[in-house]
Amino acid sequence: MSHEYHKKPEAISRLSPEQYRVTQEAGTEPSFDNAYWDNKEPGIYVDIVSGEPLFASVNKYDSGTGWPTFTMPIEPKNVVEVRDSSLGVIRTEVRSAHGDSHLGHVFDDGPAETGGLRYCMNSAAFRFIRRDDLEHEGYGEYRKLFEHPDGGAKR
Repeated sequence: MSHEYHKKPEAISRLSPEQYRVTQEAGTEPSFDNAYWDNKEPGIYVDIVSGEPLFASVNKYDSGTGWPTFTMPIEPKNVVEVRDSSLGVIRTEVRSAHGDSHLGHVFDDGPAETGGLRYCMNSAAFRFIRRDDLEHEGYGEYRKLFEHPDGGAKR
């Protein structure tokens, strides 16, 4: 199934002030005080502006930072990495490719066994789609991420 994702003006007009500040002005939400830092439900995280699929709970881990953190995106073509020196140090900003939303930053201090990356993201940039709602929400092709080879479900 092919989707066209883009920055949707109507979605931007519905953003909360915090969601707007984070996604459109490259802000950062407070650690440990955001919607998904401790979410353990199975599902995927999509851009709140464009709907493009970005991350999945199967790649989420507790980094101790207080933000949702992932080892990798589910669709690498949907994330763009940009050099960021806004705080006087060089970091790598992560933006959605089609919605151009600021998502967070990626660092090279993640778990070595999964590639060593730590995608430290802002909950305000996401809409969470629960595993059981993937079909209904138009993301059914991602259901396979949550199935064990033996047919059972996984986180």
